[in-house]
Amino acid sequence: MRLAILLGSLALVTSASPTITPQNQNQDLLGATEEMQRANYFTFVTLINMASLDSKIQANVTFLMPNDRMLSRNVMAPGSVSGFLLRHSIHSPLLFDDLERLPTGSIIPSSLPDYMLKISNNGRKNFSLNNVKIISPNICTEGSSIRCHGVDGVLLPTLMPEHNTTSPSPSCSNSSSPPAAGATSPAPSFPSPPAIAAAPSPMLLNSSPQKPGPSPLLSYGGTVKFLVTSLMVLIVGSI
Repeated sequence: MRLAILLGSLALVTSASPTITPQNQNQDLLGATEEMQRANYFTFVTLINMASLDSKIQANVTFLMPNDRMLSRNVMAPGSVSGFLLRHSIHSPLLFDDLERLPTGSIIPSSLPDYMLKISNNGRKNFSLNNVKIISPNICTEGSSIRCHGVDGVLLPTLMPEHNTTSPSPSCSNSSSPPAAGATSPAPSFPSPPAIAAAPSPMLLNSSPQKPGPSPLLSYGGTVKFLVTSLMVLIVGSI
């Protein structure tokens, strides 16, 4: 069932009767909702009353409020009211003068964990958060811990894109495509050459003549002659 029908009915009741708030709702939030109603943001007040027990929206917060007509076109899942309000709020009370000091490209966190708001600052009449422009600044100013601004759209419940971590899928290659750079192709095989017998190494010739050494035979003969001579001397000496 569309939430728009429920919100439209509740908005009429809210506009016709005083806002009923829980006892633990602080005075700043009560004063802020009264300022919202005076500016005809009845449906947004209804959402706050539905999620008023969430401590993150009771103090120290800045609301970014779409008007009733924009909210009537929004389809909200059951139980997502608190997330919607956290996405449309900043966890700090900021007047428009505070926001206007932020340069284009600045990113600030919303009250919803991991949901970021990207600033586009082109002057007071063209200031946007995630491409949603602030058109009615400083509606809530009476309290000290809550601020609110009217915006011209609903912030989408999607996170800002991060770095693309998806690796590209490998492309299919056919047989005719050239090999990738750096890939080594198999070396062609050739028949092994026939074995070649090793040639004998040439003899080294010495250019300088060498003196012929004594023949082993002559050396043996000289030794025999010496022994015979010595024997004869011994025989003669013994006669």
